[in-house]
Amino acid sequence: MGVSNFDLEAAIASLAEREPARWQRDACGITRMETPIPALVDREAHSPECSRHRILLIGGFSGEQLDVDLALSAATLLGASPDIALSLIPCANPDGLHLGVGPDNGSGGNPSLGYPPDGGFYDDERDPESRYLWRWVGFLAPDLVIEVRHGAAEGWESTESTTGIGLALSAGVLGPSDSMLAALATGAPSGLAPIPGLRLTATDDSLEGQIAAFVAELAKRPLPSPSPARKELDARRSRSPLDVAELMASQYGYSLDPVVYTQGVAISGRLRVAELTGSVENTSADVVAAMEPLLQAQDGIVADGAGGSALAGLVWCDELSRATGDARYSDGLIATADRFRDVSGDLPPAPCDPDYRTEDMFFAAAILGRAFALTNDMAYIDILTKFLLDAKVQQSNGLFWHARSVPYFWGRGNTFAALGFTEALTYVPEDHPDRAELLAIHVRHLDALAACQRPSGMLMEVLDAPGSYQEHTATGMFGYAVARGLRLGWLDDRHRPLPDLAWRGVSERISLDGGLVDGCTSTGPQPDLRAYLDRKAEFGRDDRTGALALWFAVEMERLLRA
Repeated sequence: MGVSNFDLEAAIASLAEREPARWQRDACGITRMETPIPALVDREAHSPECSRHRILLIGGFSGEQLDVDLALSAATLLGASPDIALSLIPCANPDGLHLGVGPDNGSGGNPSLGYPPDGGFYDDERDPESRYLWRWVGFLAPDLVIEVRHGAAEGWESTESTTGIGLALSAGVLGPSDSMLAALATGAPSGLAPIPGLRLTATDDSLEGQIAAFVAELAKRPLPSPSPARKELDARRSRSPLDVAELMASQYGYSLDPVVYTQGVAISGRLRVAELTGSVENTSADVVAAMEPLLQAQDGIVADGAGGSALAGLVWCDELSRATGDARYSDGLIATADRFRDVSGDLPPAPCDPDYRTEDMFFAAAILGRAFALTNDMAYIDILTKFLLDAKVQQSNGLFWHARSVPYFWGRGNTFAALGFTEALTYVPEDHPDRAELLAIHVRHLDALAACQRPSGMLMEVLDAPGSYQEHTATGMFGYAVARGLRLGWLDDRHRPLPDLAWRGVSERISLDGGLVDGCTSTGPQPDLRAYLDRKAEFGRDDRTGALALWFAVEMERLLRA
């Protein structure tokens, strides 16, 4: 074996170009060598209205050229059926293929085994492929996964060998138990539900006959025939934004310890849900009881010298003052906003990083905008607009670097900027001389983010790194920004599909009991691309992801009611 010269990207591109109305290009993971794992996704693969059989075809776990070629040929045969919405991963082990070391991936791992993966999302140093593939396939939630392998011992194996198509094809029992297909067919993969699988071993000469036999048996099944995983996603999607907002509000927003934006946004979210449901009196009384000890503290709510992430922990104060008539909360927010008055020369306000980090765009706008609304003091707006316009971290592609000296297009970093500009435009007066420039930057940025949305509706951890994981917080913040702009009138109808697509992706990643999927952990500026790719993805409960999902759910409900 030796290094392969096979151009996998060219092969994928050829299939996509042949049927552009059928397929979208995607990547379902990224290796330790930073090689994308390419995929083709049927344009109806994520649509709840799809009435065809949704099938994922996967090959190349072995890293062998013969397996990849067989998968590409099988895709052409299966794709000819009008009853199949086919998606394709032709090579699950691209580094093994390129290096000629398959089934090794060149990093000491073996992507064909070890399922379900335990931890390491997505920073596993040996086997990141298994983590990416596991989550991506789970949330594609096809009705059936078919793996193809080249070999003389022809025949089918099935996770349901004694029923259905498996029985009709005389399939053997699919193993081993830690293969992807075997693991997907049991338990609750990625918190969802099982996906049945078939494995075909065939030669080039026998492939067509074997696929024809499968298609003939498939034709006997009703359309559609959703997998348990697809049914779970259907149930999640069937909830209204208000349903999800109430679920998140039952779990987040009950503490401000520590004082940080992740807690403050959730408190704000609870108050916003109360406005939608007519329960302001009870909710505000509950929040008051929790916040009163902080107001009584001698040193104030936020410690001296605190950074923007702590100051933005008070984003709820204006809402609670409005709900209760108690000015102490709004006074506390105004005092916090006054800390941004400390501006020296060309530097940003004192609470902000001198390197103009994008998260500070949100932290500053959230506090300064509200302070202006409470006081009508234009100084707060002027400080804010100068900071946003002086940052100059937006690049020629419309996206934002994380900071001036950090040239990486981190997903949440970009949507911190989008959220910051959204908060600013909510409060900057229509006749302010900087408003037009702010809006132009913002719209250009949202258009660039829209181009990064994956077929699932999600944004990635690193926006220009195909295959980096589909990240919850960035998607929710992007959806919030567009939904708010549409509702308040500074975005037009061409942006209307964007929050709907983002909502579909986010709502699918909120389980029926409120569990969350793949929210990037706390992240400051990182030294290189690998460090961003390796930021831990939180699964289950997470204050940051839950709070931002709550805000997005409320804003979607408001948009639907507008």
